[in-house]
Amino acid sequence: MARPPRPPAPRRRPTPPPRDGGGAFTSRRAPGSRRLAGALQVSRRRYSIGFVLVVVPLLVITGKLWLLQGVDSGQYALAATQDRIRVQDVAALRGSVVDRDGDPLAYTVAASRITADPTLVDDPARTALALTTLLDVPTSELTDRLSRDGRYVVLASQVPPETVDEIEELGLPGVFSEDDPVRLYPAGSVAGQVVGFTGREGHGLAGIEQSLDEQLAGTPGERRVEVGSGGHPIPSGLDQSTPAVDGSTVELTLDSDLQFVTEQRLQETCQDGATTRASAVVLDVHTGQVAAMGSCPGYDPGNYSRTDPELLGNPIVSSVFEPGSVLKAVTLAAAIEEGKATPETVLSVNGRIDAGDRVVRDAHDHQPIDWTVTGILAKSSNVGTIMLAREVGDAKLEEYLRAFGLGRTTGIELPGESAGILQDSAEWTESRAANVPIGQGVSVTTLQMASVYQAIANDGVRIEPRIVSSVGGRPAPAPESTRVLSESTADDVAYMLEAVVGPGGTAPLAQVDGFRVAGKTGTAQRANPECGCYDGGGYVTTFVGFAPADDPQYVVAVDLERPTSNEEGGQVAAPVFADILRQALTADGIVPSGTPRPDFVLTGPQQ
Repeated sequence: MARPPRPPAPRRRPTPPPRDGGGAFTSRRAPGSRRLAGALQVSRRRYSIGFVLVVVPLLVITGKLWLLQGVDSGQYALAATQDRIRVQDVAALRGSVVDRDGDPLAYTVAASRITADPTLVDDPARTALALTTLLDVPTSELTDRLSRDGRYVVLASQVPPETVDEIEELGLPGVFSEDDPVRLYPAGSVAGQVVGFTGREGHGLAGIEQSLDEQLAGTPGERRVEVGSGGHPIPSGLDQSTPAVDGSTVELTLDSDLQFVTEQRLQETCQDGATTRASAVVLDVHTGQVAAMGSCPGYDPGNYSRTDPELLGNPIVSSVFEPGSVLKAVTLAAAIEEGKATPETVLSVNGRIDAGDRVVRDAHDHQPIDWTVTGILAKSSNVGTIMLAREVGDAKLEEYLRAFGLGRTTGIELPGESAGILQDSAEWTESRAANVPIGQGVSVTTLQMASVYQAIANDGVRIEPRIVSSVGGRPAPAPESTRVLSESTADDVAYMLEAVVGPGGTAPLAQVDGFRVAGKTGTAQRANPECGCYDGGGYVTTFVGFAPADDPQYVVAVDLERPTSNEEGGQVAAPVFADILRQALTADGIVPSGTPRPDFVLTGPQQ
């Protein structure tokens, strides 16, 4: 059976190709192809963006790593280390101050300041509880400090080393120690005005502590240590130190035993109800060295903050006064040196003398007396001294006063020294020209007056006084010496000064058993600070001398400020002088005088 024929396939209308911009057909793609192509383009763009977003950061990170590990690794490592470095000052121990026998007057012991960084303290209350007994500070107070803002608080000062060791063993985060040495003055107030004291920062503020601060202070060091998160050193970390250089030891010329006796005697004097200030200095005749130097009221350098600030100086070098008759020795020395008189020269001395618009009188009014020059000094005659001064002349007398060291500092190694007051002779009025020779109208320090008598006792050679023997084991420079009198004149003046202490003189209370003593009294009007005048000011009484007169070894100068008293130097200052001189001579083993005191001629033959 034959198959029927297939029906013809339906005819499809061809799809016209898309036109391009010119209207001609350029392709024969189906609509699905166009959609596929657009999707692919979007996918490629997303892929590109994603690639950039992934690769670029990787490149940046890789570059940073390369910089960190390659180029900048050393710098960053150093910076990281520096963040862990803690720099600590290493204090230099301040040098000691010792007397001439090496006994300490001031020294420093090691101690520490306990501090904290509150930002590193984990538990302030617990840390305070651990420290309260060791530091002897209340727990509440420590807790308050450890809770404060900031990175540095002080918990305790001057903590002894054994306590610091106990604290460090606790390993408390944020708690540290730093050097805080303690300055001690084992002799207390003895030589306190000479030694001086240091402030809270360790620098000298008075006395030798101030004048030789640089030598005593030394040079601080430094410790650089790597610390961990709690601020404590890492055992295997960096630990570098520059050691401190301790200060030099300063040896003084003082004899502590003599210093103690001197100050004790002055304290007794200040308790007599009339003396408000008493000062004394002891000089070695042949070296000018200060063996003792004291004043009352004094102070303890270890407790200086409890002392009236006005008393923290050293009046022996800084306070001035009118010396009175002790200065007559210079006037008579000038007269003898200039050939105007000898100890035996006789003058007819009245009880008064005109001086410009004023009249100067002797202490006791009298009719004319024929006194020898020795008698004038022994009796402390103002009139006789002025008569001799007029023979010398104002200008020449001024030369001698300055040669003996008046009107300028001595150069002693102590701060605050006064030069005193000595007006040029060209400016002296007639009354001033009469006052200066007898010790009024001129101001001196106790040390200056002692130096005058050192020159007389040392055969006319003045040696500038010094109180430092050595620094760091090196001897101090030798002081300057100057001849101000011939040896024969110095001997004559020493002879006349011995008459002051002998029979008929004004100071028999200055005698020391077994020794020949030479010296001079002084009783000068004291200026009243309330009125700037002499009325109601009382007196400054003095005695300056030396012994043995036949072989001088020590000079002692004493001055007492007595605002309400009119007692003379021979009555109140001379006994203090004798007690101090006796200690100086006996303690040093000075042999008693081997010759008797001369017989002094005080008046002319007709008497």
